[in-house]
Amino acid sequence: QVKLVESGGGLVQAGGSLRLSCAASGRTFSTFDMGWFRQTPGKEREFVAAISRSGDYTLYADSVKGRFTISRDKAKNTVFLQMNSLKAEDTAEYLCAADPPLSWMLPGWHYWGQGTQVTVSS
Repeated sequence: QVKLVESGGGLVQAGGSLRLSCAASGRTFSTFDMGWFRQTPGKEREFVAAISRSGDYTLYADSVKGRFTISRDKAKNTVFLQMNSLKAEDTAEYLCAADPPLSWMLPGWHYWGQGTQVTVSS
């Protein structure tokens, strides 16, 4: 079993930055690829970014490429999402995920956190 706990969300003005954290516990953290998704009411969960278990490979949604950076700290069992140049359309609940399906971009990951709200005011 894996438990994921997100933190770092909040209210920020457009153009600002936030850093989300996802602390993992349970099974060995380095075993899993990790990812971030986001969701707004009435819409499907949207892929944001993912990172391989080694940290050597990353993937980003086109909408966040160049603005967001995913990273992981194996010693702290934590994954981060640095979000810069935030836009109003980035407003969503951000969820951390572990153990992906065949494609990182699909929402069928095995483990999910409870989410942290990010609100960007324009």
